[in-house]
Amino acid sequence: QVQLTESGGGLVKAGGSLRVSCAASGRTSSSYAMGWFRQAPEKEREFVAAVSLRGTGTYYADSVKGRFTISKDGAGNTVYLQMNNLKPEDTAVYYCATSLRPLGWKTQNVYDYWGQGTQVTVSS
Repeated sequence: QVQLTESGGGLVKAGGSLRVSCAASGRTSSSYAMGWFRQAPEKEREFVAAVSLRGTGTYYADSVKGRFTISKDGAGNTVYLQMNNLKPEDTAVYYCATSLRPLGWKTQNVYDYWGQGTQVTVSS
């Protein structure tokens, strides 16, 4: 079992920055990747970014490329999502997740454990 805890959400004005974190505990050695997803009101949950825990690969949704950066600490137990130039359409609950699969990290179905989510609100 892996437990994931997000933190760092909040309210920010458009154009501002925010960093959310995801701390993993438990049997983290089996994980291949950690990802961030988000769900806005009345919308489906969508992929935001992912990072390989066994390499250096990072992956982003087109909507956040150039604005968001995903990173991990040395042990890979904490993953960060630095969000710059935030827009009102980035408002959502942000979830981190970890995958025990070696591929397909842009797809939420390959993730095995999920955090409870943290709210990010961007005002115009």
